[in-house]
Amino acid sequence: MRKRVAIACGVVTLAAAVLFGVAAQAANPVVTAIYTADPAPLVVGDTMYIYTGRDEASSTGQNFVMREWHVLSSTDAATWTDRGVRANIATFPWAGADAWASEVEPRNGRYYWYTSINGNGAGWMNIGVAVGDSPLGPFTDAKGGPLISDSTANSSGLNIDPTVFVDDDGQAYMYWGGYWAPRAVRLASNMVDTVGAVVTPTGLTNYWEAPFMFKRNGLYYMIYAANDTNGCVTSSSYACQRYATATNPMGPWTHRGIVLGQVSSTTNHAGVVEFNGQWYMVYHNANAPGGGNFRRSVAVDRMYFNSDGTIQRVVQTTTGPPSNPGGPTTPPTSGTNIGPSATASTSYVSSWESLAAVNNGGTPANSQDRSNLAYGNWPQQGTQWIEYQWPSARSLNRVATYWFDDNQGIDVPASCQVQYWNGSAYVAVPGQSACGVAGNTFNSTTFNTVSTTRLRLSIVSRAGLSTGVLEWQAFQS
Repeated sequence: MRKRVAIACGVVTLAAAVLFGVAAQAANPVVTAIYTADPAPLVVGDTMYIYTGRDEASSTGQNFVMREWHVLSSTDAATWTDRGVRANIATFPWAGADAWASEVEPRNGRYYWYTSINGNGAGWMNIGVAVGDSPLGPFTDAKGGPLISDSTANSSGLNIDPTVFVDDDGQAYMYWGGYWAPRAVRLASNMVDTVGAVVTPTGLTNYWEAPFMFKRNGLYYMIYAANDTNGCVTSSSYACQRYATATNPMGPWTHRGIVLGQVSSTTNHAGVVEFNGQWYMVYHNANAPGGGNFRRSVAVDRMYFNSDGTIQRVVQTTTGPPSNPGGPTTPPTSGTNIGPSATASTSYVSSWESLAAVNNGGTPANSQDRSNLAYGNWPQQGTQWIEYQWPSARSLNRVATYWFDDNQGIDVPASCQVQYWNGSAYVAVPGQSACGVAGNTFNSTTFNTVSTTRLRLSIVSRAGLSTGVLEWQAFQS
């Protein structure tokens, strides 16, 4: 399985580390102290990194001002720490300007940072590469000059946005290019030389820029920015993210559709990674306070595959993904689950599913596990609910929910809320922690103890989808 990133490299100072080593709260954009752009992810061990450029344009600026790259890190994909400047233009002595998008690729215990940067010589943008011994560097120029430049035979109309992928057999590949001109080449095992001719890949329908390559279940995926108005964007000044698949890393590619719609900035640059069993897309938009087309910010949202390997369109959120620290998917053990003693009811249940699933005491193997029945409310959309009722008041302070996802019309929800009956109406339980919506695990939600005869789980579906539950546990304090 491929783990990825995209930006550039360099050396961080102690002052920068102190200034930016502060964790941000879970939300999109993931950091707002600075503007960040052109992100791409890399997973190393239990940490997810995002390598990102920094936008420094003024609020009235009408062009990109980018001179350095930062690294963000998280151990749960929800709460992020800016690890400061890890590279800048000075990392490359042959370069003079424009610290644009790039990507890090690990190999043989080292980390290679492929960058889009303007050299001091003839031509405009080049692709450089730096190397470090850890995901945070320090990084140094690995080649002493461009890996790709305007003088490279069959180079792109704009040599930017490298994405590098090392296949299972050890062969490395690089894709890049702007101005509707994707290019690809094999890399040598030293990761700083090319092997063979630069080729023009086929099948990347409506390609504009910003490729990102990964592999899943033996299939190669390429996401990329497109700016056509054929279902992609409302104006060609903006971009969406299309994707294509191939059975060979050099193609030919087969276009599959749109994976991320138009964002609030004119540019659209994204990357994909699997972390703790969940797939994520990182991208940028203009949603941070004071943001704009040249003051962008990185966001993270979950990404889902259908059973046939196609990708569902990513839902852009302002909340970001729920915490996903990994670990076992067994239910919490503290307290007593009194869900099985309750009478369950619901706003709607599909005729072929069973409400009895929610409190029959099952422990699902994953979100597709029907072995202990499944509750689903297809074809209903929007807000639905399930509810427990006891003959007398119970003191409750926690629930744990295992969501049902049939990889068809039922999916994990966009959000949820735990509510209780206060004697006259349903209200949110006080002191409620995040109502998690991760698949393939029990999502525990704690709250201040309430005494009630009725507890409800209000569920809001993702656009165009319905929701379901395999088990809903309610814990007595």
